[in-house]
Amino acid sequence: MGSDVRVGDENHQWKLEELRRRMAAVPGRGESAAARIPHGTELRREALPVPSALAELLPDGGLVKGSVVAYAGARSLLAGLLAAVTEHGGHAAVVGMPRFGLLAAVEMGAELTRLAVVSDPGPDPVEIAAVLLEGLDLVVLGLGETSVAPSRSRVIAARARSRGATLVVTDGHWPNPTLRLDARVCGHAGLGAGHGRLRSLCLDVGVRAKSGPPRRGRIDLCPNAGRVEWVRRENPAGTGETPVAVRGA
Repeated sequence: MGSDVRVGDENHQWKLEELRRRMAAVPGRGESAAARIPHGTELRREALPVPSALAELLPDGGLVKGSVVAYAGARSLLAGLLAAVTEHGGHAAVVGMPRFGLLAAVEMGAELTRLAVVSDPGPDPVEIAAVLLEGLDLVVLGLGETSVAPSRSRVIAARARSRGATLVVTDGHWPNPTLRLDARVCGHAGLGAGHGRLRSLCLDVGVRAKSGPPRRGRIDLCPNAGRVEWVRRENPAGTGETPVAVRGA
């Protein structure tokens, strides 16, 4: 863990086997944050840890183990998910997102020794993610603006469910996910006319589950003594925040 694995070469099959060996060697495999779920049983509503401010918006107080989550928007939220899982003893991976900002995850508390990065997954990133689901608690998969066929998505979703691992997909289309999340940067505090120190960044977060009404809320990301804290904003109206457009925040 904690290394960048490259699989986009002529030894693709060998690399897949290497990933499988690594998954089998993950310390505490199956005991840290994702208990295995027997095939054919009902999905338990046990959830992975997430930042507390985000937990208040999610139907189960976290990302349900064994689920598939479709995500769109600011990278900051993904960094927070990875940080929460690894900080609490889980193992995670980022696949197919070479520009993902690991520094942001570290500032939110991520343990890099529990985080694998597969920046170049080769021609089939979904296959790589499927292997990683065998041994990790959370896999964040960048689809590269492609669509996954329903027949394949069902197979991968079944694997995630049987292994008790959570898959978050972004930058593409995944049919019929368990949950849909989106986040956009809607304001900041601390910057003046092109200069100054950023004191907080505001995310507008939307949550849509298969059942129940959609939810929406705002979360401030506030640097504090070298750590980024997540603070739920109770009343977004009349706060005087400055609208901004931040790409990939």
